[in-house]
Amino acid sequence: MSTDAVLRMSAGSQAHRLAGKLGPTAIVFMVVAAAAPLTVVAGTFPIGIAAGNGAAFPASYGVCTVVLLLFAVGFTAMTRHIRGAGAFYTYIAHGFGRHTGLGAAFLALLSYTAVQGGVYGYIGAALGELVTSHGGPAVPWYAYALAMMAIVGTLGYRHIELSGKVLGVLLVCEVGIVLVINVAVIGHGGAEGLSTAVLHPGNFFSGAPGIALIFALAGYIGFEATAVFRDEARDPARTIPRATYVALLLIGGFYALSSWAMVTAWGDAGAVAQATDNPANMLTDTAIRYVGSVAGDLVQIFLITSLFAALLSFHNVLARYIFSLGNTRALPERCGRSHLRHDSPHIASVVQTVSALVLVVASVVAQLDPVTQVFTWFVGAASVGIVVLMTLTSAAVVVYFRRTRFDTRPWHTVIAPTLGFVGLAVLSVMTAVNLPLLVGGSDTLAAIIGVLLAGAFLGGIAVAIGRPHAGHQDENPDIAKEIAR
Repeated sequence: MSTDAVLRMSAGSQAHRLAGKLGPTAIVFMVVAAAAPLTVVAGTFPIGIAAGNGAAFPASYGVCTVVLLLFAVGFTAMTRHIRGAGAFYTYIAHGFGRHTGLGAAFLALLSYTAVQGGVYGYIGAALGELVTSHGGPAVPWYAYALAMMAIVGTLGYRHIELSGKVLGVLLVCEVGIVLVINVAVIGHGGAEGLSTAVLHPGNFFSGAPGIALIFALAGYIGFEATAVFRDEARDPARTIPRATYVALLLIGGFYALSSWAMVTAWGDAGAVAQATDNPANMLTDTAIRYVGSVAGDLVQIFLITSLFAALLSFHNVLARYIFSLGNTRALPERCGRSHLRHDSPHIASVVQTVSALVLVVASVVAQLDPVTQVFTWFVGAASVGIVVLMTLTSAAVVVYFRRTRFDTRPWHTVIAPTLGFVGLAVLSVMTAVNLPLLVGGSDTLAAIIGVLLAGAFLGGIAVAIGRPHAGHQDENPDIAKEIAR
């Protein structure tokens, strides 16, 4: 066989694979950036405090972290046995079969696409406000959104390690400014001394704890995507579990500390009043009050970088979902090809950029407000879809290990996943019931979103029925021998 023929065969075999040497730190940056910590601090904290359980809102992050840690136990145990990088849908398919798996795949695509579409609306509006507040021209929000889309698309087309480096820098900036504010608040002793509301369990159940938990849970969206980067991890069997736990603990700890510091900054009653009367500027006002005006300006700037980091992270996650579905023939096979030089899912990246463009254009045509409608509606819809996917995944873990017996540890394969399933099922019901609140109080819109989410799931099942060879997954039972060492 000629050298050219060998090279052609080698290139063909690599065309459907991704490659990289990402360690736990790089993957943690990817998924924590998707959670957009500064955006959560600035946007979600005031809502959780005002509409949830007031000064006890920080405890909601403790509850969510415990539930998601239980989910992560089974999730990471299954990661060692599953080759595919499709995360939710790959795991659900191994647990419940191809039809349910592809239903989950299309639900995941819709949910993550909705999140990204919402963030494009928010970043467009935030950039517009920043420019005009400093004397610049008034430009439509979608112009900024399209400019960000071009940058994200370019980075997503190239090797994943470039995105990792960019996200690392941006994440340090946004987390750093919040930690500076936290230290200043604690150092000054807050408005009335350090808040102790979270130490009294009765306070957690005051007000609307269900609403508090829903908004708290939304801040974790994206942490489960660690498994999506399996093919690009240095040592998947070890890197993915470590990254998942580290990301979850960092997110939960950061939110709990920062929300407690924000309550402390204004006092228990004052925080509720501030969150109710001036939610949009609560973080900025806190920064100015305890650090100075420069900190207030930095919050505005880093809020935009936080949104950009979330866009880039979700773009990478979605591109890898599309890539995985292309490789399993649920989507056109060209989507499952990787770039010969960048080892990136370049075609899937372009497809993902086009889908984001369609959402932004549709929002403009419908004349939707970029924050109160595009961001709120899309993220509200995604919250329901992603919590349902996590619930299904927890159940799939139990079914998978009971059927295969690759891992017989009770805590990892039965107890923790079952407890996680119960907790997530409760949160799923709460999120679905309160969906009208998440989308501006409209029962009609909530019903439409519910139909779209159900339609995406049923659409995946229809693809499985219509394409019998689509969605087949490879599993690796021999990995059990390596783990047993």
